[in-house]
Amino acid sequence: MAELGDITAIMAANEAFVPGRRIKFDFGADGVILLDGVAATVTNADEAAETTLKMTLDNFKALAKGKLNPTMAFMTGKIKLEGDMALAMQLQAVTAKIKL
Repeated sequence: MAELGDITAIMAANEAFVPGRRIKFDFGADGVILLDGVAATVTNADEAAETTLKMTLDNFKALAKGKLNPTMAFMTGKIKLEGDMALAMQLQAVTAKIKL
């Protein structure tokens, strides 16, 4: 099973970010992934972002594998959003770039 560092490397290799925008995945105690479209990087830096998605790392893995519907996950509280909802909606194109 892919761990945080592996997932970050996969996302970085596939340039899984939205150009000019900063989005953070917050996995609580498991860490963060920052998709920094301003610097064109993907890191584990816990820095400010326009949009933050909070979820468990296991739910993120299920989402990336297509086993968790993002709309249902949001509606049932498995994903919590802080910030720009429109920007979060662009993440489907980002997650399509990665295969875990």
